[in-house]
Amino acid sequence: MKGLTLTTKEQNRLSIMNAVLERRLAVTEAAQLIGVSERHTWRLLAAYRKEGASALAHSNRGRSPANTTSPVVQAQVVSLAKERYQGVNHTHLTELLEEREGIIISRSTVRRLMALRGLSSPWRRRRPRHRYRRQRMPQEGMLIQIDGSHHRWLEERGPLFTLLLSVDDATGKVPYAFFQEKENTEGYFYLLLGIVQRYGIPLALYSDRHLVFRRSRALYGSVDGFLVDSGKPTQFGRAIRELGITQIFARSPEAKGRVERVAGTFQDRLVTELRLAGASTIDEANSVLEAFLPRFNKRFSVPATRPESAYRPVDPGLDIDGVFCFKERRRVAKDNTVQYYGHTLQLFPDADRPSYARARVEVQERLDGQLVVCYRGKVLTPGEAPPLAATLRALAASYIEDGPASQMEIDMADLIDEKPKANKRHTGLGWDGDWYRDDEKKCIHGQLVRAGMEQARQQGKRIGRPSVTEREGFSQQFMAAVNLLEQGQISRRQAARELSIGYATLKRLLDARLWSSNGGRQETIAAVSTYNNEGVYDDILVLLT
Repeated sequence: MKGLTLTTKEQNRLSIMNAVLERRLAVTEAAQLIGVSERHTWRLLAAYRKEGASALAHSNRGRSPANTTSPVVQAQVVSLAKERYQGVNHTHLTELLEEREGIIISRSTVRRLMALRGLSSPWRRRRPRHRYRRQRMPQEGMLIQIDGSHHRWLEERGPLFTLLLSVDDATGKVPYAFFQEKENTEGYFYLLLGIVQRYGIPLALYSDRHLVFRRSRALYGSVDGFLVDSGKPTQFGRAIRELGITQIFARSPEAKGRVERVAGTFQDRLVTELRLAGASTIDEANSVLEAFLPRFNKRFSVPATRPESAYRPVDPGLDIDGVFCFKERRRVAKDNTVQYYGHTLQLFPDADRPSYARARVEVQERLDGQLVVCYRGKVLTPGEAPPLAATLRALAASYIEDGPASQMEIDMADLIDEKPKANKRHTGLGWDGDWYRDDEKKCIHGQLVRAGMEQARQQGKRIGRPSVTEREGFSQQFMAAVNLLEQGQISRRQAARELSIGYATLKRLLDARLWSSNGGRQETIAAVSTYNNEGVYDDILVLLT
């Protein structure tokens, strides 16, 4: 009885056996309470009278299972996993132990041994998630789904452009939508501005992971099952943070299915409306869309669970133009000028500060193209700085043969404009990020690239990154890694890390490897890609000696 510990179930049996011995319970009643047959109850009672409470404990308690892995094998498996098979996933490790070491052990046992010693598998698999139909938000304005729809809206009557669309999650209502040439930050500024001006500030925005909404290497966190950006925001992300709007990202198109389905309905019904109206330009399409939205909302919207609106009113003191703009930090030069994408802005002294030299200021490029400089919340009124002497000489030289002095005076007036405007060819507002959609522009771009590469070759410059096979001592390192791979001492991923190359590059070199005898020595021939004069990649054979 020393050191005996009974489980709850066994303690219950002990109290029932004592009640039977004290004649407070019959054996038939005890069998029903324990949940066994009457015969087995007599058997338990006899063992209890003979051995006491220890007879009620399970007889296998304290014994090792017959199929347990011996401590020697466990230590051997752990040692191999740490040294020879380091970095191998658990399934592969189980196979290697059986093939190379003669140790037959299940994958679950290997996984348990590795987990007890903190050796996790290098593979990370996401657990399957149960998908279910998400409930709508209870109030209008709590969550707005936004997206862009690229479609041939005018069919063959006009150019290809994009519909920027917003859908309220609670009601399915479209607060605002409009057509524009492409999907960019400026367009989403106008989309959100239209919602704010008509209804107020929503509580949250739900979108995909387009580069307008998040950077390419953003950090994410999860809030109530939603994917939330926790890294440095984009210009659009910065604007909605200033408005106090929560930014939520969808993990898949199905997650924002409400706006996706509305876009599909628009591609069906709105295309017909535009054809019946005879619209052939983007302005005409927006006019048709403005008349179409009220009819669409009346037909397809549903009432919210709670009738009150969740839109927040706009603070009268909020500078809305200072929110929906492009903001960048700049340092003021010693002559109180600020450089911004080809513009030199001159800052003037005021009563608060006679000089802003070396100060950190914020340059705002607003939607109307005006440039504004802010310092610690104070809006400054910069002007275009007078051009430098080098600029004047270059401008004068360009008109010696091309134009009269009067034309030069006109350009000089543009340089000294009192209200500087942003040069949209150099900023995120006007850069044509969709140039690759235009075949003519793509062809011109390819010709310019090839001409520049040919000019660089004629000057003796190298084109492209150097091949890994040109590294000093790479052939010896590669041969050593191949030998270790054949002996099974390292994996391909370990070999790639030791060679400081990517896994795909190593795989390409190994797959294309040919062995041949040449003068009593072995040589490795590997396929390496190079860039030819026509602008395409060709595979060549490089000899690794």
